[in-house]
Amino acid sequence: MCSLRKTPFRRLPWLSCLLLCHSHLFGQNDHPAKIRHVLILPIIARSIETGWSFGGAGSSTFHLKIHDTATRTSNLQALALYTTKSQFVVALNGSIYFPGERFIINQQLSYSSFPDKFWGLGNTAPDSSREPYKYKQYYVYLHPQSLIGRNLFLGLVYQFQRVFDTEFTAGGLFDKENVSGRHGYHVSGLGLSFTYDSRNNAFAPDRGTMMQFYFAHFNPLLGSDYQYTNFVLDLRQFIRVEGGQVLALQAYGFFNAGETPLRSLASLGGSSSMRGYYQGRFRDKDMGVLQAEYRIPVFWRFGLVGFGDIGNVGSNLSKINFDHLKYTFGGGIRLALNQSERLNLRLDYGINPKFLGGFYLQLGEAF
Repeated sequence: MCSLRKTPFRRLPWLSCLLLCHSHLFGQNDHPAKIRHVLILPIIARSIETGWSFGGAGSSTFHLKIHDTATRTSNLQALALYTTKSQFVVALNGSIYFPGERFIINQQLSYSSFPDKFWGLGNTAPDSSREPYKYKQYYVYLHPQSLIGRNLFLGLVYQFQRVFDTEFTAGGLFDKENVSGRHGYHVSGLGLSFTYDSRNNAFAPDRGTMMQFYFAHFNPLLGSDYQYTNFVLDLRQFIRVEGGQVLALQAYGFFNAGETPLRSLASLGGSSSMRGYYQGRFRDKDMGVLQAEYRIPVFWRFGLVGFGDIGNVGSNLSKINFDHLKYTFGGGIRLALNQSERLNLRLDYGINPKFLGGFYLQLGEAF
């Protein structure tokens, strides 16, 4: 279900966990020949950014061609959530794999009203500088890809974002640091992606490689208030170890050139990387993160995970170095809701260098 790719457009931390499981996901119908699973159910989630979240979701996992088990499972989700921190989000997202994976479409549409926190820009922003702010946002992400070689895809990336009804303290951090977009804006960008993907599963691969590079250029000719270019490099390796254990590795780089508005800046932390930091605890134009996760099946549908991350943000590439390097570590429990699709419910606890952190109750692996 919640199989959003990790993008610079902020993997939604509230796409999370099932409160109720349907028999199609957990029980007698757990069989790879099943063509379509449809769920409508209440959900409950938790992350550092949102606290507890409550709402409802509809989900479908399917193959476009009957009994096409060679093609990875397509998925679509729709949800509405409200959090204990007065945050609200509605979203439609998913990935559609056409037969033979000759064509793939990833999409995300969302609206959010989100009280958030801001500590300033840079990798040395102090804890004491925290300032609350609010915003509302519409977001569109479309990423169609076409197969051009064995496991090799060429794609088109389109992003649209409108941020409005922003509220912050006059004369505070936003004004002192002259943060672009603090009064609201919209951006529209178009770009290309190049992807090599040999992973054997859409939700929790145990072997294979993904190497993806993409960029999007935001320009007034496309209706954007700001002109800048965003570049993303995402490298993942999954290594099967004896006894069904898996070593998962990721290197992730996020870079901007030009005048980059607030919600398009690199944002360190969250449920998919640097777990243990509030998402956005450190913000700047550029970011680099390395993370590793070791996944161990224990018994029946249960498993254990240990993970560690290092990363940093900076105003340019030279600032992403070992000075003020950030790190997190932690562990978690996995419960396989659908063994054939490898769809897991995960409970993680991440810890940052000050031995502060938090729980994440999510559906699907971090990466």
